[in-house]
Amino acid sequence: MASLKSIKKRIVSVKNTRQITKAMKMVSAAKLRRAQENVVAARPYAKKLGEVLQSLSANIEGDLHPLLEKRDAKKLLLIVITSDRGLCGGFNTNLCKAADRYIKENASTYEQISVMTVGRKGYEFLKSRYTVYKNFANVLAKPNYQTAAMLAQEVIDGFVAEEYDKVELLYNSFRTVMTQDITFEQMLPVAPEAAVASDETPVEFIYEPSVSELLAEILPKNIEVQIFKAMLETVAGEHGARMTAMDSASKNANEMIGKLTLQYNRARQAAITTELMEIISGSESIKG
Repeated sequence: MASLKSIKKRIVSVKNTRQITKAMKMVSAAKLRRAQENVVAARPYAKKLGEVLQSLSANIEGDLHPLLEKRDAKKLLLIVITSDRGLCGGFNTNLCKAADRYIKENASTYEQISVMTVGRKGYEFLKSRYTVYKNFANVLAKPNYQTAAMLAQEVIDGFVAEEYDKVELLYNSFRTVMTQDITFEQMLPVAPEAAVASDETPVEFIYEPSVSELLAEILPKNIEVQIFKAMLETVAGEHGARMTAMDSASKNANEMIGKLTLQYNRARQAAITTELMEIISGSESIKG
């Protein structure tokens, strides 16, 4: 049986850990509210921009912009967005495993698969398995649109230069505090969803300036918005996952403290009983 001193030391250690996990949960809960508000605010804009792009594409014949060019997809760029910090359960691990699985399943489909990571955890997981094309760390602490625009320009320049023929985006989409969905999105070439069949007579628009000039503005903007939205979703998901993980860790610490306290009391009782037996035995031997 462990000594009283070692058990007491473990109890103190677990209590200190519990204090840290509780503090981390409170910090994540405070940051989650702001991150969730940002996600909710960004989603309608991204949706409406997609609808505008869909409306434009319905009247397009041929490739009026390089980002619409459909090639024989031989070179793929996979962008993986994870967090920079851990202690958030399986938030990063599940996403990285999904990326690993996707690359292995499509290894025979493409001649070349390049990986771009946003976030330190994704880079650390994938760098030992694949060649990471580029890595952008420490950009999610305070996600901003300028960073998303910079990343989008990197992707657009590579696609136009034919360094890759297709671009896929992989990230955790925020649903609830306890749930994040692993999401794949095709970024390039831009492929707007087909319009839903309707009995209504389609409305004809007169575009000013021309459709090609509108596409030159909207298509790059759409890539920027997609990346920015994915960054915001990742940040909100990270805080939600960390809050849940730290809450679970605090509960486990409480259970461990209870078990250790019981063990400590039993060991202390056994020590007292042993001491009493020794006193009684000594007293009896003196009388004898």
